[in-house]
Amino acid sequence: MSLIEKALIDKIKVKANVLKHRAIDQHVNLAVTGLSRSGKTAFITSLVNQLINENSQSQMTFFSTIHEGRFIAAKRVPQKDLHIARFDYDSAAKALSEEPPCWPLPTKGISQLRLAIKYQPNNSIIKYTTDNATIFIDITDYPGEWLLDLPMLNQTFEEWSEVMTELLKQAPRVEIAEEFIQRLESLSPFDPVDEKLLAELSEQYTQLLQTFRNEMGLSLIQPGRFILPGDLAGAPILQFFPYTNFSDIDLDAYQKAEEDTLIGMLRARYIEYKERVVKAFYKEHFVNFDRQIILADCLTPLNNGYGSFNDLQQAMNLITESFRYGKANFLTRMFSPKIDKLLFAATKSDHVTPEQHGNLTSLLNQLIHPIRQKINFENITTETIAISSVKATQFGKSQHQGKTLPVIRGIKLPERKQITLFPGMVPKALPAESYWQDNSFNFMPFAPLESTGLHQPFQHIRMDQVLEFLLGDKMK
Repeated sequence: MSLIEKALIDKIKVKANVLKHRAIDQHVNLAVTGLSRSGKTAFITSLVNQLINENSQSQMTFFSTIHEGRFIAAKRVPQKDLHIARFDYDSAAKALSEEPPCWPLPTKGISQLRLAIKYQPNNSIIKYTTDNATIFIDITDYPGEWLLDLPMLNQTFEEWSEVMTELLKQAPRVEIAEEFIQRLESLSPFDPVDEKLLAELSEQYTQLLQTFRNEMGLSLIQPGRFILPGDLAGAPILQFFPYTNFSDIDLDAYQKAEEDTLIGMLRARYIEYKERVVKAFYKEHFVNFDRQIILADCLTPLNNGYGSFNDLQQAMNLITESFRYGKANFLTRMFSPKIDKLLFAATKSDHVTPEQHGNLTSLLNQLIHPIRQKINFENITTETIAISSVKATQFGKSQHQGKTLPVIRGIKLPERKQITLFPGMVPKALPAESYWQDNSFNFMPFAPLESTGLHQPFQHIRMDQVLEFLLGDKMK
């Protein structure tokens, strides 16, 4: 047997095993969805850590499989897609366990991880066929920036340019983008293309995106690969930008424009980017999910102001349009999986005091209300929760001017200085723009709490409730 034939047989066996586990509902493809800096890498690391290190210190009261004593063990096993890098759990867990501990590096490319969880079934047909059952959990990790490219699949170059132009001409982007817009307006779209100028303008647009994300804390960044290109760095496919003056050009002439014109080349590269980059990413990684958690950092946008908070709401609305939601049955589970349970999680809940968690959950509920209305039409189960995948602070009480105040204590980053503070109030409803004129927020970044060891469960907030929502009904 040749190596090619053996590889083909191995691939067929992997697919057969996946179908077998789907047939008996013992396989979950979990979409861990988070925008940049929402804590996705820390979340995946904590989820794995809680399961493979489960013991009496795990604080997993609300995960029924553990609470009822039916959990046996979990371990990492080889993933099904052998051409994709494995999620570097060991490095992430080591970073969180070091002295002093630090946050794992953010994701810069695609990686996967597969977990096998062995448990005792108590309420399903599996109970009558075996004493122990095994469920397989597949997680694909990817940069949050790439997620926001998915809506581009449904847009022409003209439509995308109009959306981006509207964003660039609105606060808070307009002041920073004004020079770029003026430069584009001085161009003649039907002139012969100058590739050097095209590369220069693309770089200027990329720098704008970097400023929007890193300095202004904005979420709606397109194309996402421009600021995290991976192996496409320097490729001409990443050298395009939105044309901001469509209202002043003849659309018939535009449709006939050849690729040797500026506007024709921009359109051609946009189409190529959609087909070769975005569609390929979507078809391989976004069509087989069963369950989803969407992570959202609501605190950083509160720090950055109305524009940043409004941007987060728009970005979250866009990303949900790229997933398939609906009730699962035997046939859809086997051949056309749909997401039948969706959890919205407000991360960094330990950065506020416990009595603010209700407000944080309420704020996220308000933020995702339009999304939920659309998704609920598909009759799927949704929930909202405030979590911390890995705790970074401790809660306490402090006296101030004769009053007892709730406070948090932690190591403030980047200076690694221990502080105790009352971080402020979280609004329970979406703030109007005027709210920031009378209120200021200063939610600070903290280092993770010191771990009790590399092979011990990390301290967390409500990870047990997350696991119960996402997996509990699959492990009855």
